[in-house]
Amino acid sequence: MRIWFVAAAVCAAPLAAAHAQTPEAVVKRAVAAYRAVHTVKASFTQTLTNPLLGSKVVSHGELVQRMPGRLSVRFTDPDGDRIVADGQWVWIYMPSSNPGQVLRMRAGSGVAGSADVTAQFLESPTTRYRLSDGGADTVHGRPAHVVVLVPRDSSIPFTRARIWVDDKDALVRQFETEDTNGVVRFVTIDDVRTNVPVSASAFRFTPPPGVKVYDRGSGGQ
Repeated sequence: MRIWFVAAAVCAAPLAAAHAQTPEAVVKRAVAAYRAVHTVKASFTQTLTNPLLGSKVVSHGELVQRMPGRLSVRFTDPDGDRIVADGQWVWIYMPSSNPGQVLRMRAGSGVAGSADVTAQFLESPTTRYRLSDGGADTVHGRPAHVVVLVPRDSSIPFTRARIWVDDKDALVRQFETEDTNGVVRFVTIDDVRTNVPVSASAFRFTPPPGVKVYDRGSGGQ
């Protein structure tokens, strides 16, 4: 199981001139914005398409993040599902699909234990990916540039990704990944507020009574 996203970073990065909108220039702006962010609050919509099952699942929710390593995702649809990274553990509680259990793993234990999937796109991007231009687009009416990322390393958990970088503030407004099974995860991030006060209580998770906690890889409590 993977934590599938975190809010992309945003800061008041200047709009680059049109002639500078190469994939490398777009990603460079996004990286600079990402490094300037300490906290994030946002809402999201996720669409997960699985061609093997012929399924498409749409979910919605809200997230809070504090750098580094703190993340709280509350799903409003399906209501009650949660993902919490408290700096030591990552908790995945999905009663809509796995009632009566919580998956727990050490923070930083590979992709599943990552509290910041956006970092996958924006940490050393020019060395980890082959970048190409995905063209101009809009997200919620805001102009953006699309960058296509193809991993150079097979350890990266997707075969292809696209990120939509806002032309004005360098926010990654959307991203899409495709894995080796053809499963496509498409996430739109909205109502983003950065560097705002965030309560530490947002990153605390207590398993509900009667729910079993399973450590990843152990199959036991």
